[in-house]
Amino acid sequence: MFGAMFSNMPNVVKNLLIINLLFFLATFVMERQGTDLKDELGLFYPDSDNFKPYQLVTHFFMHDGIMHIFFNMFALVMLGSHLERIWGPKRFLLFYFITALGAALLHWVVLGFEINSIFGSFFPVHDGIANINYGWSVGASGAIYGLIMAFALLFPNTEFMLLFPPIPIKAKWLALLLGLYALYSGYQNAEGDSVAHFAHLGGMLFGFILIKIWQRDKANFY
Repeated sequence: MFGAMFSNMPNVVKNLLIINLLFFLATFVMERQGTDLKDELGLFYPDSDNFKPYQLVTHFFMHDGIMHIFFNMFALVMLGSHLERIWGPKRFLLFYFITALGAALLHWVVLGFEINSIFGSFFPVHDGIANINYGWSVGASGAIYGLIMAFALLFPNTEFMLLFPPIPIKAKWLALLLGLYALYSGYQNAEGDSVAHFAHLGGMLFGFILIKIWQRDKANFY
C-alpha cells in the first residue's frame, strides 16, 4: 500500500518528503553523537551570532520530534499532491518556497518588535545593549499552513476527516480555525510554548496573497 502511494506521488512532493526525512534521520544520528544539527541548520534571528543566511532554507527541512514531522509530512502528501497535480511542479515548488520564506519573515518581524519593546533596539546584541541567547526555529509548518490556505481558497467545501477528534470539517472552516488558533496562541505567548505561531500565520498570509495574484489570470481558476 505504501509503495503504491509513494510511486503515485507527484515528483516535487515526493522529493520534498525524501529531503525532510533525510534531514530528520541525519538529526537523529548526529544527536546520538552529541551534535544538534538544529543549532546549525535551524533559523536564528538575524541579530544572533548563530545566524547564517542558508538557514532561511535549511530550517524548513528540519523538525523537532517525530510528531512534528509526521503531521507536516502527512499534510504535505495529502494536500501537496493534489495541488501539485493542478499547478504543475514549478508553480507548486514556487508556492512552497514563498510561503515557507514568508512564514520566516513574519516570525522575524514579530520577534523583532518583541525584542525592541524590551531592549529599545531590534538588534540589541550587535548594538551592545544586551547579550541574548536566541533560540532556533525549525519546521515546514509555514509552508504547510500555506498549502492549507491554498486548498481552502480553491476547494472550500471539500471535507476532511480530522484525526483528533475524528470528525469531518470543510476546508474553509479548517483553515479559519487553524488561523484563529495561531493568532490567539501567538498573542497569548504562553510560558513554555515554543511553537512559532506567527510563522504559521505568515505561511497562510503569503499563501493567500499568492493565490489572489494568480487568480487575476481569468484563464485559470487558481
